Amino acid sequence: MAEEAKQETPAAAEVVVVEKADEVVAVEKAVEVEAEEKKLAEQEEEEEKKAEEAEEAAGGDEAAVIEGTGSFKEESNLVSELPDPERTALAQLKELVAAALAAGEFDLPPPPPPPPAKAEEPAKEEEPKAAEAPAAEEPKAEAEAEAEAAATEEPKTEEPKTEEPAKEEEPKAAAAAAAEEPKAEAAAEEAKPAEPETEEKTVVVTEDEGTSKTVEAIEETVVVAAPAAAAEAEAAAPKEELIWGVPLTGDDERTDTVLLKFLRAREFKVKEAMAMLKAAVLWRKRFGIDAVLAADLGLPELENVVFYRGADREGHPVCYNVYGEFQDKDLYEKAFGDEEKRERFLKWRIQLLERGILDQLDFSPSGICSMVQVTDLKNSPPMLGKHRTVTRQALALLQDNYPEFIAKKIFINVPWWYIAANKMVSPFLTQRTKSKIIFCTAAKSAETLFRYIAPEQVPVQFGGLYKEDDTEFSTSDAVTELPIKPSSKETVEIPATENSTVVWELRVLGWEVSYGAEFTPDAEGGYTVIVQKTRKVPANEEPIMKGSFKVGEPGKIVLTVDNAASKKKKQLLYRFKVKSSSESA
Repeated sequence: MAEEAKQETPAAAEVVVVEKADEVVAVEKAVEVEAEEKKLAEQEEEEEKKAEEAEEAAGGDEAAVIEGTGSFKEESNLVSELPDPERTALAQLKELVAAALAAGEFDLPPPPPPPPAKAEEPAKEEEPKAAEAPAAEEPKAEAEAEAEAAATEEPKTEEPKTEEPAKEEEPKAAAAAAAEEPKAEAAAEEAKPAEPETEEKTVVVTEDEGTSKTVEAIEETVVVAAPAAAAEAEAAAPKEELIWGVPLTGDDERTDTVLLKFLRAREFKVKEAMAMLKAAVLWRKRFGIDAVLAADLGLPELENVVFYRGADREGHPVCYNVYGEFQDKDLYEKAFGDEEKRERFLKWRIQLLERGILDQLDFSPSGICSMVQVTDLKNSPPMLGKHRTVTRQALALLQDNYPEFIAKKIFINVPWWYIAANKMVSPFLTQRTKSKIIFCTAAKSAETLFRYIAPEQVPVQFGGLYKEDDTEFSTSDAVTELPIKPSSKETVEIPATENSTVVWELRVLGWEVSYGAEFTPDAEGGYTVIVQKTRKVPANEEPIMKGSFKVGEPGKIVLTVDNAASKKKKQLLYRFKVKSSSESA
């Protein structure tokens, strides 16, 4: 989207899937106008202060989260649940696809013939010799023609000499045919059965030369006709065409899901959807998707730039785009240093998307067939560098060839100017597209992500609790969310059994709160044990606090979070386990 602005996301960060190319053009033009307004840059600090004041005044409401009006809910892919017009459109598209397959319209055109060899000059030199040869043999041909004319007493004609040989050859051919006629008649008589006998003598041929040749000719005709008939039958049957492993025709229920993607991308205009489908299939063949999937294209450093991690609350796989990693100049040069590297990056990005589709999406009518994209705009490089061309190419390819693969597109850590640009381009987007896109500032990024993705699925760097090397907890261990009001205190009680070990972890988004933990036994007169002395945790400290305590008697662990010094609402995330002594061992 905002390609000419002060700062921009690179490459596939602009994976906002819009339905029409003219929308993208309009978006780019609008953002270019916005980028030219230098006054916005001078007002950056002032606007940020106003935004903070507005958030405080709103008491932590969703003031910093901007998304299109209305809500988007994925439509059903079950044919029985489709409205009648959509069901009719799907049936019509199927007919067009079948006809196109039969006509070979999904096949790439044959390559152009190779340029003619540079052997034309020698050929020209040979022409005089070729011309001399007929001239040398002309007297001989004339002599033979005169002899034939004398033998057959055929009157001469007044036609040009160039036609005389052809005319005078006819009597010779007639004489030859007359000479062979008795043999042919004899052969026909012997080959023709006198009576409709069923004995084998109709198969056993005589030694007569003519009959043997006739039977051999029949056998050759039969042998040659069989492969020809098989080839014609094979050509008549349309070749199966697959896209993302799904056939475009047949009884496979996944076919409906794929075709509905193209129909929805073109608002159920059948001819437009057919044109898009055909163009996508032909592009995949020209691009060499199979070869790209098998190629070794990745740099180890790029694994932190674009990656899949977890799923949202509805089961869609989540793809993160973190282009702040390109602040590393060495990595930037490895990815975009020259044309060859930029082409490699583009193929790598398409390869990653294709692998995600094949590995994580299910095209069955009730399956998951789209994903969530999270794009982190924090510290992303300006859109004035070497990656600009790759960005445009990636956007165009994703828009034209991967319809309806985005369930939600969430931009996090969005700078103020990006939100301003979004307000300008929003009128150019369809309601369907706007309903899928969410923009949120740094202060609201984690909270917004949690609306769609559970905290245990969100990586630590984006505010969640997911860690690659975590030995205690996994994504199957649910996280509890607890709001903490301004100037208030919240406690979490974890019941503990005798001879067990309690393990917990928690984080407060933004911290700047006081945190402590203690064990309180159930028995009267028991002593409270301070597990973690209460202290103020600054925002720049370790994002997650972990703790454990071996319990010798029944009781409870009490975690205390005090937000007394802040006027902002905070969000507490925590989870715990109580393990028996055997499990701890």
